[in-house]
Amino acid sequence: MKQTDRAWNYARDYLVIALGAVIYALSVDFFTAPNHIAPGGVTGLATMLNHLFYAPIGATALILNIPLFIWGAIESGWRFILRTVIATVTVSLLIDFFGAWGIAYRGDLIIAAIFGGILSGTGLGLIFLRGGSTGGTDIIARNLNRRFPYLSIGTIVLISDAVVVALSAVVYGSLENALYAVIAIFTSTKLIDAVVFGLSRDNGKLLIIITTKPDEISDLIISGQDRGLTLIEARGGYSKAPLGVILCAVRPHDAYRVRQAVMGEDEHSFIITATATAISGLGFGNEL
Repeated sequence: MKQTDRAWNYARDYLVIALGAVIYALSVDFFTAPNHIAPGGVTGLATMLNHLFYAPIGATALILNIPLFIWGAIESGWRFILRTVIATVTVSLLIDFFGAWGIAYRGDLIIAAIFGGILSGTGLGLIFLRGGSTGGTDIIARNLNRRFPYLSIGTIVLISDAVVVALSAVVYGSLENALYAVIAIFTSTKLIDAVVFGLSRDNGKLLIIITTKPDEISDLIISGQDRGLTLIEARGGYSKAPLGVILCAVRPHDAYRVRQAVMGEDEHSFIITATATAISGLGFGNEL
């Protein structure tokens, strides 16, 4: 891959992440936080701390994420967590930036919960689609999943969000606010699925990688990207040189990260990215 092409790919990815960060920040400042809705995660904790101590939501969320960044870097390496750090810092800055405007919807809580969830899910979906994350429970879930594989990432995130929502009922002194938070989380989850997975949760991307370094790239994907693959021995039709063909099914938001890792190892590799409309098996359709 040419240096200019690689730079453009990175720039395009970060522009999409930045757009997702803007949309997510608007969901917090315009809908959820002003109406005492804390829809899970570190941002939900920061929203409650803002209510109790008037601490800025964005800065508080960033401070709470710092030890999680360190933990994530220890478990997965700084290269893996770099986009998460960038996305989280961007989101935190934007939350405090938009919050300073003082413009918010204060009305029907069901409207605030639904539209907060719509914006939140759309923003997070765009961030996830480009291999980013907003830290918090995502890091906790990934790290715990590595140590306890029988617990899926979705289950860990669900438990974490449930704890935050239950705590919000105590902080705000209202069970209704906690129930509205559940509506916001449900709406957000559906929008994330729509943005990242499309209409079917079973779909994904099939990467067909043709390379002269099949063993190195296989190890890189399995250990560094935590994905399985199938390796096929082949040879070039013109050159007759021995080659390796790697088949790797991934979620759409993982495709960019895997592809860039492969190009970093072998810039002369040939990669075909195809849309798989239905994938079943470990990590896909039968995932808990």
